[in-house]
Amino acid sequence: MLQRVLEPEVMDTWEESVAYDAMDFLEVNTAFVEEAVALGSPEARVLDAGTGPARIPVLMGERRPQWQIVGIDLSANMLKLGTHHIREAGLEDRIQLQLVDAKQMPFEDNFFDLVVSNSIVHHLPNPLPFFQEIQRVLKPNGGLFLRDLQRPPDLETVDRLVASIGTDYDAHQTQLFRDSLIAAFTVEEVREMLDAAGLDGVEVYSSSDRHWTAKRSS
Repeated sequence: MLQRVLEPEVMDTWEESVAYDAMDFLEVNTAFVEEAVALGSPEARVLDAGTGPARIPVLMGERRPQWQIVGIDLSANMLKLGTHHIREAGLEDRIQLQLVDAKQMPFEDNFFDLVVSNSIVHHLPNPLPFFQEIQRVLKPNGGLFLRDLQRPPDLETVDRLVASIGTDYDAHQTQLFRDSLIAAFTVEEVREMLDAAGLDGVEVYSSSDRHWTAKRSS
């Protein structure tokens, strides 16, 4: 089994943030949002943990006009980009961004109807405190939708997955993808941590050749 190698927890330089935001995630973000919005009620208070440049809250806000969405991230530059995207979409009244550590959230217990997170887990040295915070701030039996990369079993698989992205990414973006794969967790590791955090009734599965998903309907 391939050993995990950590990435930096926070992508906070302006150059890194802009490079990440420039990557074309529209297709995968749209697929993420379409599944996520199906798990929540028509009116909901929603948390997006590790929101980055807030592309996902914008897509959710466009599909669910009754939702109030809070996006949190530890990168001030990512949130600066996110504020711009929210303003462009005209969603300032329904999406709020906060500089918050997802492992130590300032929100009350049982505050959110739905928690979503895309690609934060592989950045965390130990995701268990994050999962415990989700369990705390999420209403009992609230909706949950998490997705991230899964760590391949060996370097040969890493090389194959990196090669499969072709010329869509430049050399720096390609290296980021490779590093992220090696920093990721396996489905079984995620399942064990969710169980340890007390998040019951969550389905965890491999959702593509490079992603795991964990979800629970509200």
